[in-house]
Amino acid sequence: MGETDARIEPATADDVDAVVDMWVTLAAGQREHGATLRGEANRTAVSECVAQSVVTGELLVAREPAPDAETEGGGDRDADPVGFVGFSLERGDYERDAVRGTVSNLFVVPERRGEGIGAALLDAAERALDESGADRVALEALADNDRARAFYAEHGYDSHRVELTKSLSGVNGDGRSDDGSGDESD
Repeated sequence: MGETDARIEPATADDVDAVVDMWVTLAAGQREHGATLRGEANRTAVSECVAQSVVTGELLVAREPAPDAETEGGGDRDADPVGFVGFSLERGDYERDAVRGTVSNLFVVPERRGEGIGAALLDAAERALDESGADRVALEALADNDRARAFYAEHGYDSHRVELTKSLSGVNGDGRSDDGSGDESD
C-alpha cells in the first residue's frame, strides 16, 4: 500500500447520489460483521445526511485522477468518487477536557482497496479536524471487522470504549438466531 494517485477533496452537491450509493454498499458489507443498519431502507435519510455534510464541509471524496491532471484546476472535476469519509467535531451538552473530532463512514470501492485511498481519506479528515480545533479523533469499527480494526491500528488508533450488545428477541438484526442458525429460505 503506497501513496495514492486519487485526489482527495470536499464533496459537492453533484457527489450526493454517488456517496449515497457507496454508503448503501458500506452498510451491506457491515451486515456481514453483525451490523443492523439496512442500506436501501435508509437511502432517503442517508441522502439528507450526506447533503447536509456537503453543505457543512464535513464530507470528503476521493476521485480518480484525470488524464489531464497536470492541467490547471487539477483535471476533470466530474470524475466519479471512488471513496468517501465523513467527519465532524463532537457536539453535545457535556463539558469535556478535550475537543474531540469524529470520523465516520470511511469507504473505498472494493476494486480500489489496498491502493492507499482509505489512508489518504483518513489523513485528510484528521487534518481537517485538527484545523477545526480537535485535540483527538474517535471513530468506530465493528468488533468482527478485523480488517477495519487492523487498518485503524496501523494508523495509530487504540481501543478506547467497548460497546456490548444483547438480542432480546433471540434473533440478530441479520435474521439469524443468536446461535448462528436461521432460515436460509428468505
